[in-house]
Amino acid sequence: GGGRRVVAGTTDFYRRLPSEMTESTKVGVMMSLLSIATMVVLFLCETWAFSRTRIRSSVEIDTNVEASIRLDFNLTLYDVHCDFVSVDVWDTLGTNLQNVTKDITKWRLDDVGQKQKFHGRNTQQRQVKHQEHEETLQDIHDSNGGEPHSTDLSPQNSQAFYTAHHLAMVDFYAPWCIWCQRLAPTWEKFAMEVKEKRIDLGVGKVDCVAHQQMCKDERVMAFPTLRWMEDGKAVMPDYRGDRTVDGLVEYAKRRVDDSKGGNNNNKSNNGDNRALANNEWDEDHHPGCQVSGHLMVNRVPGNLHVEAKSSHHEINSAMTNLTHRVNHLSFGPPRAPNYNFMALFGDAFPATYRHSNP
Repeated sequence: GGGRRVVAGTTDFYRRLPSEMTESTKVGVMMSLLSIATMVVLFLCETWAFSRTRIRSSVEIDTNVEASIRLDFNLTLYDVHCDFVSVDVWDTLGTNLQNVTKDITKWRLDDVGQKQKFHGRNTQQRQVKHQEHEETLQDIHDSNGGEPHSTDLSPQNSQAFYTAHHLAMVDFYAPWCIWCQRLAPTWEKFAMEVKEKRIDLGVGKVDCVAHQQMCKDERVMAFPTLRWMEDGKAVMPDYRGDRTVDGLVEYAKRRVDDSKGGNNNNKSNNGDNRALANNEWDEDHHPGCQVSGHLMVNRVPGNLHVEAKSSHHEINSAMTNLTHRVNHLSFGPPRAPNYNFMALFGDAFPATYRHSNP
């Protein structure tokens, strides 16, 4: 019987409180009254404030009669080529300007972000001519026994290809890229012309979807990238001319002649000739760019966009690193050098993942 009473006692959820917990004290009474008074005051104050809420409207007239305002900026993009930097403006009035060119200049940067060479004033991107062909890509392959005229490069055969061809021109492409698809038959005909004209040049191509690491190693930022190679090493700049068979053949001949001219030890002043011959191709592989200037924008909400894009390339998002530095950003007329004002200076916005596309 005693055991059952113990078990029943442990399952009682409504036990009686000890007497000291139910006895009132002076301190407890004072705290309770103070709490009640505080809650009453808060309730009355909130009710009073709610009952007296009023809606007021006011109109402020802008005394500035100018319809536009000057926007000055200076940005450093550490890993984007100047050819791919576009300055765009959008606002609520419907303004939508793409690749603004007026009063904007660009400087090429070296690998530590210092100015290297004046790229020039921002201009509209040059329209590249594409050649149309009556034959399909398969028809061109069939003329070579079903095999492509250019060499498909991979990690397994690239070293042998570059060993066999001191000079080479390689197309880094993506199968989904519309510009690459348009170039494909032209590239095959170009390779065929190189063989027929016995130009001492290897012509290859790399599928950057199937061989991503090869294209990352070459820092391919846009598709298609047509790159000149010597002994397997890139020689900048990339080809930016018309994508026609004649244009490619003429370019290849000039570069082959320049390369051979530099290797001819029988010529006098060989070093000077080499330097002059290669002056056209003198460009650092590093693609940094500093873009600066000013815009006249409407005095309405809007956006300034500085982005990487091209009218005749597909930008490779996996290799586009938009890490940048805001050197200067201000609105209004230029101030005296000793004038202090709050503007956005020197803030860096680093990419979380360099050369990777999450």
